[in-house]
Parts: sequence; structure tokens; C-alpha cells
Amino acid sequence: MDLVHPLAEAYAARISSPENELLKQVNDETTHHHAQPQMLSGHVQGRFLSFISSILQPKYILEIGTFTGYSALCLAEGLAPGGELHTIELREEDVILSQSNFSKSYTNKQIHLHRGDAKEVIPALPYTWDLVFIDADKPSYIDYYELVVPRLRAGGVILADNVFFHGEVLQEPVSGKNGKAIDAFNKHVQNDPRTEQVLVSIRDGVLMIKKKSE
Repeated sequence: MDLVHPLAEAYAARISSPENELLKQVNDETTHHHAQPQMLSGHVQGRFLSFISSILQPKYILEIGTFTGYSALCLAEGLAPGGELHTIELREEDVILSQSNFSKSYTNKQIHLHRGDAKEVIPALPYTWDLVFIDADKPSYIDYYELVVPRLRAGGVILADNVFFHGEVLQEPVSGKNGKAIDAFNKHVQNDPRTEQVLVSIRDGVLMIKKKSE
């Protein structure tokens, strides 16, 4: 299912600011050599992540799901001076790829890559988060959300990726393990009095969530 018309996608890519050389390299290498290239955020969504981060100028960013490092490099563009981005990846092969990509970036010293189960890593990180990007296994989205909301500053933002899950949440009834998990997550956030949210129909859907002031 094409959630966004291909011509609209191509037009958005032409109008959006271009990727830098490193991001273009990561994009090309992931697209042509990785077994799951569809997991890459890509040019337009990458510029969106960079844009939000640059507006917020976060001191501490958490990313759940590193993949090949593209989205982390985009998010790191907006870090405040002395800020840190902590990104978590379970798969060893993607840890190696992303670490190599980070090593080529001017933000390398600000990016901290953790290998392991995010449910175990997150509680061990002693930070109050300004910006969180969730892009990992879909059945765990609610668990990740509940781990980070208490540690998100008031006014802090969570971005959750793939909240259309290839259009599966639009089906009646919703089918598929991941589609059901994402639909449950979206409704969980919708009913949470601690936050407010807007679903942005970019790529496979991004749910923008802001923690309310206490």
C-alpha cells in the first residue's frame, strides 16, 4: 500500500534540504547492501528528524533502534553544545555498521552506542531526556514508552516511527502481529493524560508526542 503517492514523495525529496555527503553515503550503502533497506529513515524523514532536533536543541537524546546509524546522525545535528545522543541496538551486525558510520561524523564524540536489549539498557542510563526516537520492535513500543515518559522532561518530545505500519492499522479489523501492536500503542498514547500528540503522515507515519507540564 502506498500511503504517500510516489510523485508526492519524489517532490518532497526534491524540495527538502539535501543530505550531507555522509548521510548520502549511509543511505546509498544501506539501500544497496543491507538485507532490510526499508528500515532506513531516508532523506525526507531524516531532514524532519534533524529539523525537530534543531528546534529543540536537546541536551540528551535517546534513540531506541540504531539500525545503520542514519537517524542518529540526523538527530545529532541539533544537539546542544556538550549534548549527548544515546542510541541502542540489539543486532551485532548493525552495531558494527553504525559505529563505522558514526566514526566519520563531526558529532562522533557526542554519540554513545549501546548494544543490548533496550528494556535493560534504558533503566541504566541516568539522564532526563529532551528528545526520544522510538524505532525498534513494534510489540515493545508500549514498554519503551512507559520506560521513557517518567524520564522525559516537561515539554520533551517522543517521536515514534512506523505508526501506520505499512497501512495495517488502517484495516478493519487490524491484522498482523506488528499492526495490532502499533494500533494498541497509538491508542495507548491517545489515552495517556500525561502527554499530547499529533500523527504526522510522513513516510510510514510518525507520532509526535509531547509531555505536558506538570
